[in-house]
Amino acid sequence: MSNDFVEIEERVRYAETDRMGVAHHSNHLIWFEMGRSEFCRRKGLPYSEIEKSGYSLVVVEIFCRYKKPLKYEQKFLIRTYLEELNNKKAKFKYELINHEDSTIIAEGYSIHVVTNSEGKSSTLPDGILHRLKN
Repeated sequence: MSNDFVEIEERVRYAETDRMGVAHHSNHLIWFEMGRSEFCRRKGLPYSEIEKSGYSLVVVEIFCRYKKPLKYEQKFLIRTYLEELNNKKAKFKYELINHEDSTIIAEGYSIHVVTNSEGKSSTLPDGILHRLKN
């Protein structure tokens, strides 16, 4: 895996918690998506631009391993790596990291296949691949 990653800071909002003040597990996948979008944006290729070019990166598999709870108001980092990329598939890796002590709260990955604007399997052009890799 590359050491090239994008990191953003977040804080658990009240609406993201359960009655015990713990972040609901479903939010982790949303945070992964936030990290993935920011990764593309910082590579100079906002996801909206990929779609305008007639392509989509469709999630076909997603995984999350929960290690520690996140609580209301807790700050954390979303760290996103592009673990694998070719013209037909992308794999992103994610880590949610405690802002205070740098422990990993959760980690996971998502696998995406490339489709065209008709939803059919496709290949990404070299220009898009190059921008995501660099």
